[in-house]
Amino acid sequence: MIVYFVSWLVIRSSEKKVKIRLFNDPLKMSKISSEQVRQTVGNILKESVEAKRNFTETIELQINLKNYDTKKDKRFSGQIKLATVTKPKLRICIFADQQHCDEATKIGAEFMDIEALKKIGPKNKKGIKQLAKSYDAFLASETILRQVPKLLGPGLNKVGKFPTLLTHNEDMATKINEVKSTIKFQLKKVLCLAVAVGHVNLTEREIATNVIQAINFLVSLLKKQWQNVKTLYIKSTMGPSHRIY
Repeated sequence: MIVYFVSWLVIRSSEKKVKIRLFNDPLKMSKISSEQVRQTVGNILKESVEAKRNFTETIELQINLKNYDTKKDKRFSGQIKLATVTKPKLRICIFADQQHCDEATKIGAEFMDIEALKKIGPKNKKGIKQLAKSYDAFLASETILRQVPKLLGPGLNKVGKFPTLLTHNEDMATKINEVKSTIKFQLKKVLCLAVAVGHVNLTEREIATNVIQAINFLVSLLKKQWQNVKTLYIKSTMGPSHRIY
């Protein structure tokens, strides 16, 4: 039996934003075998255990592109929710209305109400910069999300941390885990990208599945797909890089 995963992908270009539902088997891909990825991940996990780090190492996918002109070709940006949480310690803050403030208090999530945001203000560049540095991602209630540009200016958007919508129909804890499972690819001026695809406390299969999902999605964003991929590496935070392509 083959199990197909369903993911919602958001692809951005300079002209439009496209949302695509992708059906794919995360353990099937061209160019690289799933066995090769799993073997490499297994070696990385073994190295991490032997090194006895005193913290949980992140597993990172590093990509070098080729045949891509960032001045002429469209710069892409896309995100995908992976099968397993990649960064369990990701710091998330919720810009919350009263109902979400109550929910956040119950589950121990960090939040700021609208009055706290007003105190920072749109012209307080230092305060906005400090806020952006304090958290890895933001969620926002619908009524507050619409006011973020007015309350905080363009600062969060410039650093790629504009809040994600949190509705009252969604379970807050589930939404937080969804954010912790989501990775983003964004091509800027250099042809190098890196994303977290797991951590050393996950199983070999969980990490390999995330790696393959990430690579398949990245390739789908590229103009010439695999012809734009120069090299692919996997590494842990403190470990050596392992080339898989």
